[in-house]
Amino acid sequence: MSDGKINVQAENIFPIIKKFLYSDQEIFLRELVSNAVDACSKIKTLGSLGQSEVSEDSLQVEVMIDKPAKTITIKDSGIGMTSEEVEKYIAQIAFSGAEEFVEKYKDQAQGIIGHFGLGFYSAFMVADKVEVVSKSYKDADAVRWVCEGNPEYQMEKAEKADRGTEIILHISDDAHAFLEDGKIRELLNKYCQFLPIPIKFGTKEEPIEGEKDKKKTVDNIINNPSPAWTKTPSSLEDADYKSFYNELYPMTFEDPLFHIHLNVDYPFNLTGVLYFPKLKGKLELQKNKIQLYSNQVYVTDSVEGIVPEFLTLLHGVIDSPDIPLNVSRSYLQSDSNVKKISSHISKKVADKLEELYKNSKEDFEKKWEDIQVFIEYGMLTDEKFAERALKFLLVKNTKGEHTKFDEYLEKIKASQTDKDGNTIILYTNDATKHYSAIEAAKNRNYDVVVFDTPTSSHFIGLLEQKNEKVKFTRIDADTVDKLIAKDEEIPSKLSDKEKEALKPVIEKVINKEQFTVMFEPMSENDQPASITQPEFMRRMKEMSALGGGGMMGAGNLPDSYNLIINENHPIVGRMLSEKDDSKKEEIAQQITDLALVANDLLKGEQLTNFLKRSVSLIDKI
Repeated sequence: MSDGKINVQAENIFPIIKKFLYSDQEIFLRELVSNAVDACSKIKTLGSLGQSEVSEDSLQVEVMIDKPAKTITIKDSGIGMTSEEVEKYIAQIAFSGAEEFVEKYKDQAQGIIGHFGLGFYSAFMVADKVEVVSKSYKDADAVRWVCEGNPEYQMEKAEKADRGTEIILHISDDAHAFLEDGKIRELLNKYCQFLPIPIKFGTKEEPIEGEKDKKKTVDNIINNPSPAWTKTPSSLEDADYKSFYNELYPMTFEDPLFHIHLNVDYPFNLTGVLYFPKLKGKLELQKNKIQLYSNQVYVTDSVEGIVPEFLTLLHGVIDSPDIPLNVSRSYLQSDSNVKKISSHISKKVADKLEELYKNSKEDFEKKWEDIQVFIEYGMLTDEKFAERALKFLLVKNTKGEHTKFDEYLEKIKASQTDKDGNTIILYTNDATKHYSAIEAAKNRNYDVVVFDTPTSSHFIGLLEQKNEKVKFTRIDADTVDKLIAKDEEIPSKLSDKEKEALKPVIEKVINKEQFTVMFEPMSENDQPASITQPEFMRRMKEMSALGGGGMMGAGNLPDSYNLIINENHPIVGRMLSEKDDSKKEEIAQQITDLALVANDLLKGEQLTNFLKRSVSLIDKI
């Protein structure tokens, strides 16, 4: 038996402090299981080189709980360690055995996880005593190393028949929660679900094929060592990707629209699978739907600030050995490799969308409602993505026709250019609500597109910035003849004096704080009264409501509307000539309420009174 003192290497400890910071006690299990997987990967590498005899089927990591003894054991059938190697890799903090092994076998070693050599010491976050029992694949005695969380340790020969290492954690009193099966199972599912070596946690019963009502006891392997992202895209079918999606999100019952398989080996290594969920116009930034891995080791599912914000609308997995195994998100956000990876993923997503558009426009158009909010949000938050997205940005009109944005501008330029040379894009956020205004626009040979996502107000502002002489106007922003200002003028049938006489009659039946009464000469075939909402203030309110734009405080302002009276409508002329003030007021009330009903602005008692009055008017016919 020999005694020793743990050697902290000063030249290594500072980069560790800077780069490797644990912020969560439960990380210990990830670190120790990852080390065990590394040990198996090393012996597998040596076997492939003919330097050791090893059966791949024999490689396994096992996690065991002994509740009465208050211990957790992580056991592997990997490379094992000699007493000299225990001294070197365990007793010297920050001397990484994985790092040294990769350097020695860098052309053959695959899937080696560890980098800093500090992972083992995470054991002391939950244990007040740690034992290591290891037998090397080399012809050497087994060794036992014991440390009680201080610089002193004991090391001696041990009895161990099989190659590999056992880490026995004597759990401290304040960490007894980790002695529960349910807790360990939860952590293994979270951190070790896709590690490349089978991980056993207890046993389970499963039916015996061909023998009814009979079962057998088998190892409970909790992980999938070969997840979809580790395979080549050509070896997978759509069904395989859907199956993997269900494995990632077992409580999601709706299939994704499509997927992107990331497979990059230059200028960095990156694999993964991203899925487009059906968004249906919803802006739901998912805080935990993209999982970040490093060599199949779970890092985090809190990727906001690590990947471009708009990508948090997606689901899936990103894996790169260039992502540091670090749970400090602030460190990940500032890491240069992570920034490069983030930019590349954004490009790959844009490339995939462009490919889908080019290969099948019809199918792309069918998916448009589900991906529109994603593309809009991406263009708003990622400038490079915005440039690429112009190749597949569509607009859909109220007839259900899809057109690429630049082609749409050419299509409407002749009919929808105003007197100042601006191309006016008329849009609606609710085709049903704006039906009458849309019909009036169609009668002028105007086209109306649909922008009805939560990001649309911000997005149309972006398109106006990027396209000189292009303006967006919502279909209810003004009367139809003023939506696109032309040089033509419609003569009025009312004099200024007659309009002044009618205005107080109208104001008497309307809320003057919410509505501004205005008179305009329009076609006799247009409605006698209509409601408009000024484009600028309405858009500022919508942008303020979503955040990130708009006029400060605009979101708190009450809605304001214009009540436009059609000076040329026969009913308005009749109202003017009516001698009975009560009948004049009744006409004013009725045409005003009709305009409110058309815009879904008549509610409660006012709506009931309107219905009663309408029935009364019908009785008089």
